[in-house]
Parts: sequence; structure tokens; C-alpha cells
Amino acid sequence: MDKPVTVGPDLAKNVFQIHGLDAEGAIVFRRRLQVLAFFSRLEPCLVVMEACAGAHYWVRELTSIGPKCG
Repeated sequence: MDKPVTVGPDLAKNVFQIHGLDAEGAIVFRRRLQVLAFFSRLEPCLVVMEACAGAHYWVRELTSIGPKCG
């Protein structure tokens, strides 16, 4: 798998879909996943998500696993 520089989770579902893009904007991966387990194994990258009530929760959870997610 190429290294993603941007990761975008879809927060509106019970089963999370995640999409990663490389520096040129090409899709690196698309997966269903357990969010925290996935991000704990990922190298530092920019995480973008929609502005919704759930985003506040996930930002707190992601920052709790370390300074990997910006």
C-alpha cells in the first residue's frame, strides 16, 4: 500500500468506510474498519472529516492515540 497523505472517514454509518489518497490525489485504499485500530497502525497523516456532532467525538478519540492525526 502506498503511503496516504490524506484520510477521510465517513462518520454517518455504523460500519465505517475509510478512503486514503496519495499526494497526487489517487486513491490508495478503501476499507471497512474499526476506526481506532486502523489509525493506531497508520503513519502520521492529515485526517479530514465532515462537520457533524460525531466528528467532535472522533477527534477526541483520534488525538488520544497520539500526535499521528492532524
